[in-house]
Amino acid sequence: MRHTAPQTTRRNLLLAAGSTILLGATGLPLRARAAAQSQNFLPDLPYALDALDPVLSANTLGYHYGKHHKAYADNTARLIAGTPLEGQSLVQLIAASAGKPDQAALFNNAAQTWNHSFYWQSLRPRGGGEPPAALRQRLEAAFGSVAAFKKEFANAAITQFGSGWAWLVADGERLKIVKTGNADTPLTAGLKPLLAIDVWEHAYYLDYQNRRADYANALLDKLIDWDFALRNLG
Repeated sequence: MRHTAPQTTRRNLLLAAGSTILLGATGLPLRARAAAQSQNFLPDLPYALDALDPVLSANTLGYHYGKHHKAYADNTARLIAGTPLEGQSLVQLIAASAGKPDQAALFNNAAQTWNHSFYWQSLRPRGGGEPPAALRQRLEAAFGSVAAFKKEFANAAITQFGSGWAWLVADGERLKIVKTGNADTPLTAGLKPLLAIDVWEHAYYLDYQNRRADYANALLDKLIDWDFALRNLG
């Protein structure tokens, strides 16, 4: 995603939205555990590796969280070690590197670390079902019905070309669905993420192969954490 908002405004919006979501309002803070000589940006997974089975297997979570997510977190720490950016949060790093070609590696790794941390919190064992009344009313106002929202959200995940993400976001008081490619995140557009579906192939290929639609619909029907979205709305 590329945006033309002034850098200062975009950065302030990003810091406000991202810090609230992952560091306060969710009740699931990222624990930057002390490491030997670098920051550790990998949060604890909020459930056991096999807790999302059979929708997502322990094998998928082991590779996705333990290999891919960990690599992004480790790369972020490595890229800022010994630089003036050391000690900053993921949201601050995203704000500092967004839209800067010479900081593309940092942006990609920091944003992917943040996106993955948010994705894990968008899911929960025995999730899905009906959203809380307050969220249901907002979804019905924005999309006509919960069923219509789920159809549009799944379609965004299915039709994102290549790797990327589907998001439910708040744009001010308005709820909408957006897609981002690769490591891009709604934070850089001043949007507040509420839920995410990861559609990088490593998120689903071991369990679903090329059946991305089955994966997206299974998440919405059986794993999505409506309470997380409601907490993010504030």
